[in-house]
Amino acid sequence: MLKIALVTNTPPPYRVPVFQRLGNMPDIAFQAIFCARREPNRHWDLPPLDFDHVFLRERFFTVNGRYIHSNPDVIPALQRFGPDVVITDGFNPTHLYAFGYAWLKGLPHLAMTDGTDVSEQGLSRLHKAVRRFIYARSSAFMPASAGGQRHYESYGIPPERCFTSCLCIDNKAFTPRPDQERRFDFMFSGRIEEVKNPLFALRVAVQTARRLGRKVSILFAGSGSLQESLRAAAHAHAELVDATFHGFAAQRELPDLYRSSRLFLFPTLWDPWGVVANEACAAGLPVLVSPAAGVCGELVRDGENGFICELDTEKWAEKAALLLSRQDIWDDFSRRSLHLVGEYTFDNAAAGIAQACRFSLSVGEPVKVKMPV
Repeated sequence: MLKIALVTNTPPPYRVPVFQRLGNMPDIAFQAIFCARREPNRHWDLPPLDFDHVFLRERFFTVNGRYIHSNPDVIPALQRFGPDVVITDGFNPTHLYAFGYAWLKGLPHLAMTDGTDVSEQGLSRLHKAVRRFIYARSSAFMPASAGGQRHYESYGIPPERCFTSCLCIDNKAFTPRPDQERRFDFMFSGRIEEVKNPLFALRVAVQTARRLGRKVSILFAGSGSLQESLRAAAHAHAELVDATFHGFAAQRELPDLYRSSRLFLFPTLWDPWGVVANEACAAGLPVLVSPAAGVCGELVRDGENGFICELDTEKWAEKAALLLSRQDIWDDFSRRSLHLVGEYTFDNAAAGIAQACRFSLSVGEPVKVKMPV
């Protein structure tokens, strides 16, 4: 029986089913160790945690709006479970404590990331040095995407030590219904915050209406600090755009919201992946996305199931008008979205973690990594 401990910040809903599948594997004993039940800026509604898990005593502080977890009790939690391998998916102090436990015990350590070579570009020399130190003492690596693998390879990690554990959703729950009316031209889903760029999405809708010569509709699903300014901007363009504000959407509400829309706008300023794109593709939507999202070139492919565009409202409006005026092109993109998202499943994500852990027990030599630059 292979005992796997995974140390992570909180239980995100798109990872919970993966952990459940790991826990159900007959030759694996899996335990997730969470730093906190929920971070204050998250409003996820979680499914039941039907797998072995532990919540540590919450200890965190904020730096530039990010939550930094420091839970010393991760050490006794690991001692009680007695894992054969230890996985960490970040570099908070809690993750470093868990890495130190594995290193001192002579246990294989595995590094896991949702990040990419693009999202990690702004790291300081100190952050790179920490990664280099830990990667050199890790036996296997679990990127969520090709961009994550490029990040690991930039430190000299060979591809044969990388095992993809994709980010995914319950695709079947979002399957399009032939009888469901797609009454919104556009959908935006996410936190109504500057980094998600909701005001840009509204401007795209305005310009698309001008191009099409008709009023368009957009659905905003989410909440955040820009809600009032977004509503005011929408009111100022009410003659061109009919904007609907759903507010925060519970997980059970999301499938029907996506299925009620024709195009998904994802103009993020920074997203290592972007699970909202999985949701959109699973509902058969073409996706317009900025290059700042990790899904670019993988789940969303330019000219196949969406368009990858720099943040220029005229360019986005041009692509949107094309898809909204040509049903044949929309149909092709929709089918391609459904096909591409089919590989992003909980089973495949769990299999990647299990493969990495089994591999880690068969190798002993350290990984050669590059000096940070």
